[in-house]
Amino acid sequence: MSLFRVWQLAQFELTRLFATKRGLLALSAFAMVWFMILNYLIAQAVPFISSPEFSEVAQELAGNIGLQELVSWPQAELAVFWLIALYSFPGFCIFVCSDQTVGDRLRGTLRFISLRCTRDEILLGRFLGQLLIIAILISLTVLATFLVMIYRDMSLFGSGLVLSLQLILQLVIIVMPFIALMSLLNLISSSSRLTVVLAILLFTLANALIGYLSYYLPIISGLLYAFPGVQLLDIAPQTSTSMVNWLLPIGQSAGLLALSAFTFRRRSL
Repeated sequence: MSLFRVWQLAQFELTRLFATKRGLLALSAFAMVWFMILNYLIAQAVPFISSPEFSEVAQELAGNIGLQELVSWPQAELAVFWLIALYSFPGFCIFVCSDQTVGDRLRGTLRFISLRCTRDEILLGRFLGQLLIIAILISLTVLATFLVMIYRDMSLFGSGLVLSLQLILQLVIIVMPFIALMSLLNLISSSSRLTVVLAILLFTLANALIGYLSYYLPIISGLLYAFPGVQLLDIAPQTSTSMVNWLLPIGQSAGLLALSAFTFRRRSL
């Protein structure tokens, strides 16, 4: 495997987003959505949490749902951002990463690419490119939230900067298995739309079916750990959780990529 060719394929994914009209239009829509989130949710939620009139209510409500530690953060903007990003970015990955190889396969360009790269290089390059795109978008949203925070209270600059870097790293780790899952679904579906549909069915019907069967056979509940994001409820209350919760998405990503490579090698282009 050539790391240079993998990096070239990853760069192509970056070019498709940041140097094409379609990609820039998608970035503009993403920016508008997060502008509204920052303006109407994050910025407005902080005065609500910090006000004496509602602080006791907010603390009691957060304690009931296991989020009391987040309410006590001095970096209130980053606390609200963490809850929103923790659940929105994994879902965002399903749509953004829905066309990694299926589009090229339908157009016939995947055969042309495979003449110069191995299938493993194509798979890893596309995965790395999508991961870099999501990491850049996560970093930009964290930066915007950080700027809103220090505009309110400049004394939080140091602690907020450390926490911002921590949130970026942890969110990137969280979205990795979702991108790897879309890499696998790209290989077994016939279109990017079908890839999204399969992902939604996997997280709804398949998850519900395993949950139902595990009621009768508890050993089946272990299959839930194969689903990306199974640990989100455990890490939502805080960012400092057990190492297992952070090793799990890395293991899921490695397993899904290995399964994708096995499938890709046996699929006709």
